[in-house]
Amino acid sequence: MARQPDALREYVPGSTREFLAAPLRGQTYRNLLYLALAFPLGMAYFLGLVIGGSFGLALLITWIGLPILLGTLAATTTVASFEASLASRLVGTDAAVPSSVSGFSARDRIAFPGDGFVTSVAELLTSPVIWTSVALVLSKFVFGIVSFSLLVTAVSLSVALLGAPLLYDASSVTVGLVGPSAAGEYSTGPLVVDTLPEALVVAAFGVVVTLVALNALNAVAKLQAAYTMSILRVGAGRADDGRSDASART
Repeated sequence: MARQPDALREYVPGSTREFLAAPLRGQTYRNLLYLALAFPLGMAYFLGLVIGGSFGLALLITWIGLPILLGTLAATTTVASFEASLASRLVGTDAAVPSSVSGFSARDRIAFPGDGFVTSVAELLTSPVIWTSVALVLSKFVFGIVSFSLLVTAVSLSVALLGAPLLYDASSVTVGLVGPSAAGEYSTGPLVVDTLPEALVVAAFGVVVTLVALNALNAVAKLQAAYTMSILRVGAGRADDGRSDASART
């Protein structure tokens, strides 16, 4: 139990100064970029895996289907290696990409028919690196949706609150909490802000919301990067164990 605060310290600000400095650190905006890329990349990975897997399975009765299916599965290791590099460069994770992932080559694993082909395919399909990479691709799609939702919500709320002093006296804008609006007006709620002092109070609250949001998004980015590295290390560790066992048997 004593280790729990140490584990959490990696994801939460260690001091008030660190909490307040979030908007001033370049790392914050690299984390935001990492979260912003999660949705389009996750969508692309997911579609590639689904389309390639579907075509491969549908054509499995022919020789065309098997290369498509194996190529799709092997491509996930390239995606996993890219994701690990992205997490390292943008979020700054200290872990290196496991060599069993970065150095994985499906071409070296597959023999031609009649030359140990079935055995090589079986080894490829039972490789832990393949399946941890597939798990990463699928989870990246989920992470992408969550990241996009959190990012859009945090940015829109912060901008709406911080912009109150500039918008409170505009004829077509009403600033407040979520609620009904008058005809021809955009309203964020029934608590209408129509004086400068009220707008300044809303903006001050917006500063607090922005600080909390940025620190929360920093934590989410770190958690996603840590997950990426940890799941790949699991596959890499099992792959290394498998090679050790095979060496011992020979």
